[in-house]
Order: sequence, then C-alpha cells, then structure tokens
Amino acid sequence: MLTMNFPLTTTRLTLRPFQDIDLSDIFEYHADPEVVRYMYWNVRDLDQTRAELEKKKRKTSLHSDGDALNLAIELKENHKVIGEVYLFLRSQQNQQGELGYVLHPGFSGKGYATEAARVMLEIGFEQMRFHRIYARCDPRNIPSWKLMERLGMRREAHFIHNEIFKGEWGEELVYAMLRDEWLQSD
Repeated sequence: MLTMNFPLTTTRLTLRPFQDIDLSDIFEYHADPEVVRYMYWNVRDLDQTRAELEKKKRKTSLHSDGDALNLAIELKENHKVIGEVYLFLRSQQNQQGELGYVLHPGFSGKGYATEAARVMLEIGFEQMRFHRIYARCDPRNIPSWKLMERLGMRREAHFIHNEIFKGEWGEELVYAMLRDEWLQSD
C-alpha cells in the first residue's frame, strides 16, 4: 500500500497530482491526433478533457489492484504541464506494476519522459517493492519502446494481431524489468 507525499522532483521536473489549473495544458496534447494515435482513447474536446482531468485528480495512491498513481509532468522552469506518467498496481499478490506515460510532442526528444518514468520505477521497486514492472506499446510507436529500452527494460513479447485497435488488427510490445535488475542498475 502506498500513499505519496507530493510533489516529487527531479533536476528539471515536478511530478505531482493533477489540478484544475492544468486543463489547458492537458487539452493541448489530448486534442493532438499524433499523441492519441497509439492510445486507447481518441482525440478529446475540452469537455472530454475536463472530465478526464477529474478522474486523474483522484489517482494519487496505490492501495489495491487496479489503482493508479497518475501524475502531471510539470517543467520546473515555467510550471507548464507537458505530459503525465502512470504507475498501476496490477497485482498485489504477484507484486506486479505497469508503467505508462504520455508526453506533449513539443517536448519530446529532451529526456523528460525518461526522467519522469525513472521516478515511477523507483517508486514501484523501492517503495511498493514490486517484483516486476512492465510497460506496453504499439510497435509503430518507436519513441515509446526506445524509452523503455533506455530505462533498462527488456522486450519480453511482441504480440501480433492480438486485438482490434481503432478498427484494425493491432500489435503490442511488452517490456519489463525485475526488481533485482533495477537494484543492479544503480
């Protein structure tokens, strides 16, 4: 069980729960077709983004299976929210977590997502004591799986035509890391 004290900080970022003032920043990337291309949701209008923000504001702790820690990625320099990171509690019994992230494309390629995701792995392995954390993406989302590799995660699976995704057969890559691997990487 985990309840966090916020904010969490890195050299360049503040990771914190979402707030009402984040709506316009979130809308910028939730309304972008390129951002949602590989997501399970479609482009959102302002009202849909507002409704999603209300859900995000409540995802601040990990107590039972299915809970998510969903944090805003905020730039320290100007307080702009440029994306979000997730850590899901998938199985307490099996000590499994899932990592996820979304980044505004205007801020990609600068290491922000890697920096934020590393914090979530630290929480998962060192505070939650997960045995395994995995992440998933569409193989066409090259920046996503390259990020997983930069984090030291290993490719465990490539599922072909495993589900209908946005009207066509989709594929999925699964990357993972074990707690022992995380501890050895320090």
